[in-house]
Amino acid sequence: MPLVNIKITPDGATTEKKAELIAGATKLLQDVLGKNPATTVVIIEEVNAENWGVGGESVAVRRARTGS
Repeated sequence: MPLVNIKITPDGATTEKKAELIAGATKLLQDVLGKNPATTVVIIEEVNAENWGVGGESVAVRRARTGS
C-alpha cells in the first residue's frame, strides 16, 4: 500500500486543486511503479507559511520580501 505525503502551503489550494493532486499522485504511482490505485493513499498536509522555512527564514518572510 503506497503512501504519498504532500506538504503545501494553503495559498490557492482549493478543494478542486487538492483533488487534482490526489488523482495525479495516484496515477503517477500506477504508471511508474504499477501500483494499484485502489490501495494508494495520498495525504495532503497544509503547512502555514510561517511554519515552513527555507534558507534560514520562513516562507512568509521570503514571500513578503519578493512579493510572491
